[in-house]
Amino acid sequence: MMKRCAGIFQLVASTLLVLGAIGLQPLSASLAIQAGAASDSAKTSIWQSPARFHNGLRTVRGTLIFSESGIEFRSEKRFSHRWPFVEIQSFDLTPQRFVLIGYENRGSHLPGDRRFRFDVSQTMPPSVVADLTRRVAKPVRNGEPDPAERGFATIPARHTTRTGGSNGVLRFRDDGIDYLTTSKQDGRSWRWADIQTLDNPDSYHFRVAAYRETFEFELKEPMARDLFDRLWDYVYTRDLDIKPANGGKHQ
Repeated sequence: MMKRCAGIFQLVASTLLVLGAIGLQPLSASLAIQAGAASDSAKTSIWQSPARFHNGLRTVRGTLIFSESGIEFRSEKRFSHRWPFVEIQSFDLTPQRFVLIGYENRGSHLPGDRRFRFDVSQTMPPSVVADLTRRVAKPVRNGEPDPAERGFATIPARHTTRTGGSNGVLRFRDDGIDYLTTSKQDGRSWRWADIQTLDNPDSYHFRVAAYRETFEFELKEPMARDLFDRLWDYVYTRDLDIKPANGGKHQ
């Protein structure tokens, strides 16, 4: 009996050696490799770009990566970091800059949350911006509206600021409000979830008070009362599962 068991063990051992010699893997090893490959594919990047991380007076070159599980900055020098979406409080996005705001404290007992500023060399496609905004889920500041989106109403407008302003077009969609302009700093896309309140003191003025900022607009054409009522419904009834007064249909 003992000789028979020893023979079986020798047969198994020799079989494993042969498999290894010809480049095949036992079933358990093959399954482990497949599981590792599946895990790697789950982390496949959605978008990435060469980027510079600004840390005080220092600049670190690397790659900014958005994946299905979070945001990562990879660098061979000094600084690499990864943020799961749950650890991201918000972000600011303009065509060539991405600022991530996390829940980490600033150093040296300074007030506020830590910001990580990245200058990117590639512009993020609008579809990627929308996906990133959805995954973060909290109010953000999106400075890259998609010019190809369609709305149910538009009004030419001027964004007024203390130092000047910009000219553009307000576009109203079922998903939110966009301000389209040639200015690289003033373009905006607000989801309804990003907006805290709206104000229309008269037909030629409009205010968007978002959770992250407030924009004042001078309207070049009057805003109809029924249009403002529709926008009001989107902002204040979205959490009550109440449809806008016109049933959400385009006018």
